[in-house]
Amino acid sequence: MNQLFNLFSPLPLLRAFRNSLSGLAQAVKSERAFQQDIVLVIIGGVAAFLLTDVSIERALLIGSLAIVLIVELLNSAIEAVVDRIGPEINPLSKRAKDLGSAAVLLSLVTAAVIWVIILV
Repeated sequence: MNQLFNLFSPLPLLRAFRNSLSGLAQAVKSERAFQQDIVLVIIGGVAAFLLTDVSIERALLIGSLAIVLIVELLNSAIEAVVDRIGPEINPLSKRAKDLGSAAVLLSLVTAAVIWVIILV
């Protein structure tokens, strides 16, 4: 019974939420690409409401931009881990960073395609 109570205890959820907010705050403060993506999401969110009055279209437009933010956070996490391992040049480190960057690029291209399909 005690294990069941611990499973639904709000304290671990609150700690996890606090950690998530801390990570988000760090990204906003220190990650230039994430800051640029935030601007893109704000402008895009306003544009989505101005350019269409269909809720599902707005959700797709804004959701595609949110995915860019998510991928950018994952890319920043990969870069932080690689940098933590060491500053020396290593082909695997370059590969990890390049793959993370490619994921960001694909998320941006996907968002652009969604915007073109919906708005054109």
